[in-house]
Amino acid sequence: MEKGFMDDDFMLETPVAAALYHEYAKQMPIIDYHCHLSPKEIYENKKYRNISEVWLSGDHYKWRLMRANGIDEQLITGDASDYDKFYAFARTVPLMIGNPMYHWTHLELKRYFGINENLNADTAPMIWERVNAMLAGGSLGARDFIRKSNVQVICTTDDPVDSLEYHIQLKQDAAFDVKVLPTFRPDKGLDINGDHFLEWISKLERTSGIAVSDYEGLLAALENRVDFFHSVGCRVSDHGLNDVHFVGGTKEEAAAVFAKSLAGAKVNPNEEKLYKTALLVFLGKQYAKRDWAMQYHMNVLRNNNTPAFESLGPDAGYDSVNDGTLARPLSSLLDAIECGGSLPKTILYSLNPAQNHVIGSMIGNFQGGGIAGKMQFGSGWWFNDTKEGMIAQLKSLAELGLLSRFIGMLTDSRSFLSFTRHEYFRRILCNLLGEWVAKGEYPHDIETIGMIVQRICYHNAQEYFSFE
Repeated sequence: MEKGFMDDDFMLETPVAAALYHEYAKQMPIIDYHCHLSPKEIYENKKYRNISEVWLSGDHYKWRLMRANGIDEQLITGDASDYDKFYAFARTVPLMIGNPMYHWTHLELKRYFGINENLNADTAPMIWERVNAMLAGGSLGARDFIRKSNVQVICTTDDPVDSLEYHIQLKQDAAFDVKVLPTFRPDKGLDINGDHFLEWISKLERTSGIAVSDYEGLLAALENRVDFFHSVGCRVSDHGLNDVHFVGGTKEEAAAVFAKSLAGAKVNPNEEKLYKTALLVFLGKQYAKRDWAMQYHMNVLRNNNTPAFESLGPDAGYDSVNDGTLARPLSSLLDAIECGGSLPKTILYSLNPAQNHVIGSMIGNFQGGGIAGKMQFGSGWWFNDTKEGMIAQLKSLAELGLLSRFIGMLTDSRSFLSFTRHEYFRRILCNLLGEWVAKGEYPHDIETIGMIVQRICYHNAQEYFSFE
């Protein structure tokens, strides 16, 4: 029997799956512990002129599909009108069969705007008018989308030199009870050969008030910023490790590499790896000391198209999966932090799904300390937050560890409409568990499985992070 498109039991293929979603998962609040939302836009409750501004601006997922459909760049990131950009996207949507963007598009239209029609060239004018009329009403700003999504905590992604002024003001705003907390992401401090490294070091000096004239100064300044972030409510760090390397060395050797960079020289590849290794080990100790969780986002191949990068900059849809070696350098890095004191709670993500079992087995090496799920296999990320990508991650984790201790989904998004990805994940999770029951691979014990579902959707994250 053919199912209706995206009906109430969308993706729920068994009675158990439907019961798990509707009775246990659906109503759970959201802890979105990794995203790229703007705290300034949240504080100001940004309002939107039209659906293109809230939906297409900055969304490189959509841009990639539009390019694949032959849409001219002017209608994607160029100076075409907002309506023309929206219409170009609408023309692309019916061709997205099998891509999660087709589902996300219609979930967002349904949940935020009450629109059940499918988006295409014919319905685009009507949907443009209806959504824009709702946006013009003034009741659908950034905060309103967050409240409408039942979000309790949002962790943004922030540079150590950021002032966190909007986080501080949000913390003091009694009218908005959602926690908007910073995440400490020191990528620019690790990028010792980056074009703007010395400029960033100067900013670190100014914000910390500590002279960074040598390696000791660098470490002191970073610890100062860790303490500042902690005072504002930060309890999680993040690192974009496009490639994972490990080169051990002494503190003196790392200091010599840093001094070379301060003098204006480029360091060689081995020196760069030694510096990054030493700094990651140092930072890991700082996180453990303050009971933070540490995230590693690994194996991205960024900015592949040079002309596009020079024209549009980073995060414009020209990144892909990296196939770099992971197991040995990651193991050595985690072990060095563990040997140096204590490995913090750690969440590992690889953009390469071929490494699911590498991570699924790696986390078992460093579990312990009386912390349930201390080491986490992060949710299907970026090119893996598809239906099959999520299922593959869930199955690898279940086969190699304790799926029941998983801290669940995140949006990793710049869009205030992307919280529906939690619903997408929850439906996939419930269907997978329902499938195992239907096959006789787990008892038909709805209360126990429902408890597991609610833990993965909310309670595990609530207990894992030390949010105040």
